[in-house]
Amino acid sequence: MATKSRDRLEEALARIDDPKGEGARACLTVYRTEARIAADAADARARDGQMRGPLDGTIVSIKDLFDVAGEVTRAGSKVLAAEGKKAAEDATVVKRLREAGAVIIAKTNMSEFAFTGIGINPHYGTPGNPADRARVPGGSSSGGAVAAGDGMCEIAIGSDTGGSVRIPAALCGIVGFKPSRQRVPTDGAFPLSYTLDSIGPMAKTVAQCALADAVMAGEKSTALEEASLKGLKFGVAQGVPLEKLDDTVGKSFPAALATIEKAGVKRSDEKLSLLDDMTELFKYGSILVAEVYSIHKERLEKHSAEVDPIVCNRIQKGGELSAATYIRIMRERARMIAAMDAALARLDVLAMPTCPIVAPRIDEVSDSKDFMARNMMLLRNTTIGNFFDLTAVSLPLPRNGQLPTGLMLLARNGSDKKLLQIAAAVERLFA
Repeated sequence: MATKSRDRLEEALARIDDPKGEGARACLTVYRTEARIAADAADARARDGQMRGPLDGTIVSIKDLFDVAGEVTRAGSKVLAAEGKKAAEDATVVKRLREAGAVIIAKTNMSEFAFTGIGINPHYGTPGNPADRARVPGGSSSGGAVAAGDGMCEIAIGSDTGGSVRIPAALCGIVGFKPSRQRVPTDGAFPLSYTLDSIGPMAKTVAQCALADAVMAGEKSTALEEASLKGLKFGVAQGVPLEKLDDTVGKSFPAALATIEKAGVKRSDEKLSLLDDMTELFKYGSILVAEVYSIHKERLEKHSAEVDPIVCNRIQKGGELSAATYIRIMRERARMIAAMDAALARLDVLAMPTCPIVAPRIDEVSDSKDFMARNMMLLRNTTIGNFFDLTAVSLPLPRNGQLPTGLMLLARNGSDKKLLQIAAAVERLFA
């Protein structure tokens, strides 16, 4: 592998430009000139012993919803592109990445407004899954997962509101990390839900995700130390998270648990009634749908025909939720977050499959009813991390000739570093 940033950048650009690849669908804007300048500067700092840190010279892509000064932030939408509102400055995370020496290569494709877990985009195309081009990449950070999986970048930055980093990471066979929401500022990221939005990285290793996460959180970026797994308490969520697993996930998940147990962890089966309480609360309405409706109400009144019809229909349901119901859900959620934090205090991590199914074929989600059924399945487990305000990571499991699947580890809010250290140790078991 090339060691110079410029050489690695040229390799990544070649993959983006490969007519047989997914570059045209994965990367909506490619910063060729700017990236080459940044890579050359990083190489010069390396020669002079002036590197800005371990992320200096790393090839990074950013999701299409992050502001870049002087550009229109499309968020995967033709409507936002047509509105033509240019960003006055870079998003906070983009500023921090640049300051750390990251070489930003591209803006990556996404589900429109970041509002599905499938990853389909009817406006800019859908990048095919690296494991099988006939299958969806997962969403909403679809282009970033494909870019990282295919070597168009080394780290992809996405957003995660209900699983939008972890779902595509699991389906594409890479690592995806959702930080504790408050750690990474969302300023300059086009919102989906003010309450639930978080920003996280995807990459081929936990260590790469940890470096990008620290930079975006404004923390000192250091080499990640693996945790010792012996004696750690792994709770395995029972009930809904294990229901209706497809054949591939149904085999890879228990095999992963067996491997982890052999490393000396203490496993316990956890029947958490709070997960059922969350499901019951969702029957009253959704925080996400209410908030995305408040963001797009006027836009849809004028331009609904120009929005992905599935996305449009989901957003419009937010108009059915009363203020009283929204407040009730928010208050109940606050109570349930505190209860879940207390429940997880005796565990190091809570484990479950990232997604209960592998990536659907693109032709399997062409019908809106089939789309919504699979979208619900993909989001089912990852949503738990956002609703309960946890930190979470998805790790790729051994393939054994099958499609990619993911192991999700969740931990209490604020336990990000510890979770990443544990994830790095688990990752080594599967290497």
